Amino acid sequence: MKTSIYNLRKAAFTVAVVVFTAGVDLQAADNTLTPDTATYTIIRVSGAGTAAYEGTVPLSINPSGVVAGTYWDSNDIAHVFVRAADGTITTYSAPEAGTTSGQGTGGCYSINSAGDMACNYVDSDSVFHGLLISSDGTMTPFDPTGSTDTYPYGINNAGAISGTYVDSSGVDHGFVRASDGTITTFNASGAGTGSGQGTYAYFINASGEITGSYVASTGDISGFVRGAKGKITEFDVPGAGGTYGYGINNAGTIAGNSWLAGQGASGMVRVSSGTFTSFNAPGAGVGNNFGTVGWAINTGGTATGWYIDSNTAYHGFEYTASGTLVQFNGPHAGTGANQGTWPYGINTSGSIVGTIVTSGNVYVGFIRSK
Repeated sequence: MKTSIYNLRKAAFTVAVVVFTAGVDLQAADNTLTPDTATYTIIRVSGAGTAAYEGTVPLSINPSGVVAGTYWDSNDIAHVFVRAADGTITTYSAPEAGTTSGQGTGGCYSINSAGDMACNYVDSDSVFHGLLISSDGTMTPFDPTGSTDTYPYGINNAGAISGTYVDSSGVDHGFVRASDGTITTFNASGAGTGSGQGTYAYFINASGEITGSYVASTGDISGFVRGAKGKITEFDVPGAGGTYGYGINNAGTIAGNSWLAGQGASGMVRVSSGTFTSFNAPGAGVGNNFGTVGWAINTGGTATGWYIDSNTAYHGFEYTASGTLVQFNGPHAGTGANQGTWPYGINTSGSIVGTIVTSGNVYVGFIRSK
């Protein structure tokens, strides 16, 4: 498993490593488990490699069913793909992107209603840069001042992009880039200022609220939400050893997870009033490197993400606002360590996209629809 690439990486493996230290078993929700009756559409980009750690990795889907993601070719170089609702695939590579193993263009974790994407590219010096790919194919690189690596995650319908950048001291900071190109940086008040500490900003909603997490000087990890006017509210799941915010919908409901030593990750949903609901997939393993992770949430309050079983295999889940939990595995999903099903995006109709890691460690994209 390759984990050296952060935002432009094969699946979201680096994020998964971070969230291994996340989760607490509050059992606040009375979860109802139901069978998976969804339909799966397989996505394979024609230029994708077919060997281990190559293939197609869908990362986001917009309300019209347009899918964005990354594919890795046979030379271990990344490229962006966009799949229209009719199945037509268009690919992109930034002119500034490097062309050797581990470099390229990708990381499109968000696509808005217009088809604009928040992505990044790795240059020939293996430096990460932000990249806006507009619906007409225009590619606009960007970096916050002082950034040594830039990792965009979210883009809303106004064209505002949220994400994280790293400074020369190895400290992480949040940023938001307005549609006119203006970049505002920010830090949670409790964030540490040492290497590996700081503020990690992820997704943004329609009103400009951004969620994420921060690492304090003590190493403690807490969640936060930043309002459109810049006010940051920090939060922790009661009793947890760590709290992580990742996805946020237009109502301000956050999907993420919490962590407790010896138990591992528990999925978490936080509504805008501050109330938490914790949930766990019944098949999740118990221990620091196991558990349930919420990653994305749609306008109806349905969250998706993955859970890690006792064999360190990954499985998808859908968790509705009413507490119904559906566990699922994509076709051809492997059952070995770091294999399985990795969901990353969910749209307003509940269609989920992600990647399947086969028993041969090849990446196969999927759309799960009802």
